[in-house]
Amino acid sequence: MTLAIDVHGLNKTFGDKHVVNDVTIQVEQGRICGFLGPNGSGKTTTLRMLCGLLTPDSGSGEALGFDIIAQADEVKRRTGYMTQKFSLYEDLTIAENLQFTARVYGLDRRKDRVDKALERLGLATRRGQLAGTLSGGWKQRLALAAATLHEPKLLLLDEPTAGVDPKARRTFWDEIHALAAEGLTVLVSTHYMDEAERCHEIAYISYGRLIARGTAAEVIAGSGLITFHGEGPNADKLAHELATAPGVETAAAFGAAIHVSGTDRAALEAAVKPYRREPYRWTEVPPTLEDVFIQLMGQSQDNVQ
Repeated sequence: MTLAIDVHGLNKTFGDKHVVNDVTIQVEQGRICGFLGPNGSGKTTTLRMLCGLLTPDSGSGEALGFDIIAQADEVKRRTGYMTQKFSLYEDLTIAENLQFTARVYGLDRRKDRVDKALERLGLATRRGQLAGTLSGGWKQRLALAAATLHEPKLLLLDEPTAGVDPKARRTFWDEIHALAAEGLTVLVSTHYMDEAERCHEIAYISYGRLIARGTAAEVIAGSGLITFHGEGPNADKLAHELATAPGVETAAAFGAAIHVSGTDRAALEAAVKPYRREPYRWTEVPPTLEDVFIQLMGQSQDNVQ
């Protein structure tokens, strides 16, 4: 197994806030790892430490075989980083942005590289369009083209599909899987559960601490959650009542239905028992990834407190 990311005990503090707390993570070459967690949990800070943009206060490790501290410049040259906010020049055309990126990296065959990137991401017919006039989905494609123009071995994506429509998100993820099939390693932060399930594995960070790691199935199995699915008229409105019942860790409306979860079967059964009557119908179902993440968020302490 060749590790593209292998870091241990990363810490980063800003003022009195411990943003990243003793994070250890490994990602195998050619794998797509989803990086999940609430807002403010240290995902972006971790990504920036991995690619050499930030120096950790303590901890160590390698990215692509290079020390993330002592050889940060080598890591930067071989890593693509797509920021959460569109960061290219809106008053330049698509092609001009990519040509500028090629010059920044000192690439050879610039025209050929730009033309290939435009074709690959379906941007060729828009090459003369100003970046500032693009919709969110097209801006995302341009940003991905820029992040991969220098043919990196590691790609770090910070919530790349936030605010993008489902069709554009699917197109984006198809391209990510195509890149991974060619050997590119991807670490991507996201809030979308369907995107998390498309990753080979996931890592869940909550308020600076890495608290879950594995495939989606492994994380769900490791949660120990038991989930009951309730249906019937206004079943979703039971969420507020059940959320405070002993043994209930999460109670959430799913459309007109409700998911009630907990790790103590007897206590959960007791909580649901008063509602096991007409017009409600209850079945036990496998917990979803969203059920598990709501549980993990509930168990975590905000590091601002």
